[in-house]
Amino acid sequence: MSVVQRKAMLKAEGFFPHKKNAKGTTIIYSRKHPGAKFVRVVVDSGIDSKTGKVVGKIGVKLCFVNRQKSWREITTQIFTTNTGLVKTIRAQEAAEKFVKTCKHCKAKKFTAKSGNVVCANACWTTWGGKKKSANTTKKSSQTTAQKKSQKVTPKKQRTYPLNKRVQKKSQKKTQKIVAEILPGDLVSIERIEQDIFKADYTGQVLGIVMSVDASGRVNVNWTANTTTLESFDLPFTNYYSTASRHVMRFKVLSRSVEWAEAA
Repeated sequence: MSVVQRKAMLKAEGFFPHKKNAKGTTIIYSRKHPGAKFVRVVVDSGIDSKTGKVVGKIGVKLCFVNRQKSWREITTQIFTTNTGLVKTIRAQEAAEKFVKTCKHCKAKKFTAKSGNVVCANACWTTWGGKKKSANTTKKSSQTTAQKKSQKVTPKKQRTYPLNKRVQKKSQKKTQKIVAEILPGDLVSIERIEQDIFKADYTGQVLGIVMSVDASGRVNVNWTANTTTLESFDLPFTNYYSTASRHVMRFKVLSRSVEWAEAA
């Protein structure tokens, strides 16, 4: 695809070029998100602004424009080919729903250089320095006084229960846990430890299932990952074993899917 065709495709999708690129020499395009205020869809065209030639793949991401008019990247930039441009744009637009929102000012959150996920408006600077209320201080002093008034029993007067027999837990039979993952599913991930739910990464990790082979291996195009998880940490099968202590498994967002023991 020529430079003219690439520019025409971006124009057809409603994108307009920026005058400057603070991070490089390629031409940056953007437009408003179709359903979210202060969010823009940003495209690195891969076209060099000086030579007018294609020097790289197209990159697509979402940015939130905060109160100071600064642009904060709220999804990971995904690079794509010319043929996959429109599909990647739609996937990034869909990822906006899963980006965390500040409970104080309702702005989107982003991953700062420190690695912390924080409010794009930095709204904590307006209320973070306020002093604690008198009631909170009073309650704290009362708690301290109560702790001081508690009596500690001398060691000689303490009584200890007799040793009890430790009953061995019955060993569970190892089971294969499976779920129906299909091509086209919009997925996130969740963490399970020893059959106990530990974490839900909805809003931080997002992908589209491209294919599932007969062995249960799942090929996913991960369109967003604002966590510190590496690609090898993400799930790649539609099953796991109960013998595994730590499991990262798929969570299907586009329809209702349950994990269950294999028949």
